[in-house]
Amino acid sequence: MTTTIEKDTATATSAAPSKKKSRKFSPWGVVAWIVGLGFFFPVFWMVLTAFKSEADAATSPPKLFFTPTLDQFNAVFEQGIGPAFLNSLFATGISTLLVLLLGVPAAFALSLRPVKKTQDALFFFMSTKMLPIVAVILPLYVIVSNIGLLDNIWALVILYTAMNLPIAVWMMRSFFLEVPGELLEAASLDGASLWRSVREVILPLVSPGIAATALICVIFAWNEFFFAVNLTAVNAQTMPVYLVGFIAGQGQYWAVLSAAATMAALPVVLCGWVAQNKLVRGLSFGAIK
Repeated sequence: MTTTIEKDTATATSAAPSKKKSRKFSPWGVVAWIVGLGFFFPVFWMVLTAFKSEADAATSPPKLFFTPTLDQFNAVFEQGIGPAFLNSLFATGISTLLVLLLGVPAAFALSLRPVKKTQDALFFFMSTKMLPIVAVILPLYVIVSNIGLLDNIWALVILYTAMNLPIAVWMMRSFFLEVPGELLEAASLDGASLWRSVREVILPLVSPGIAATALICVIFAWNEFFFAVNLTAVNAQTMPVYLVGFIAGQGQYWAVLSAAATMAALPVVLCGWVAQNKLVRGLSFGAIK
């Protein structure tokens, strides 16, 4: 017995180096790291500058070693970031919820329960994204003014819902197409209604796709600037419009602008971090059979 154990140990020991040797150096991995760090560097520099004083932020060459301070964040709060933050939070949250409530059933109808002329319906959805935003701002301004929603956050809720709905339908349809139709047939044979089959069988399977779609809608709505600056720039201004107020004609205050931009980016970063597992699964849902 002892001899057998010693032989097995020797075999495992001799096999270990061979496994390590099988790991080859990949230059593409280095390239991927360099590209990833290149995309991350502006965000890192923004956060770093937010903790500098204005004197340290304006030096040339830039300072890498400095005494951190929270004065810029205090200045951001003193200039009234609260209303703009709440407006963005409200418009983004409500519009994303409406997009999911409308887009998920539409995508289900166009995939597992297709309707006549499905391709025509899909083309209609995407055709709404082909018109430049600047081409519709004048009629939208007139309509919003006539219905009394000018400088009202509900105008952005409606526009963000319409803006993100085509993207959500196309994304969710690709996720629903990955679900075997036999699951619905089996559930119906067991006596389950369509609503119960969707709620207990289909939606749990596509939940990563729903999370990915919701996060993309949040990013698009939170970062939208053109509608916000033209329709709700005063009383119902959002975070992108609020950031423009830090761009002064007499010079750029980089530290306080970086602090405000860090505060504006923080909610989206937190949402991505919380939903990262479902986001990765959702974005790869339709790519791998």
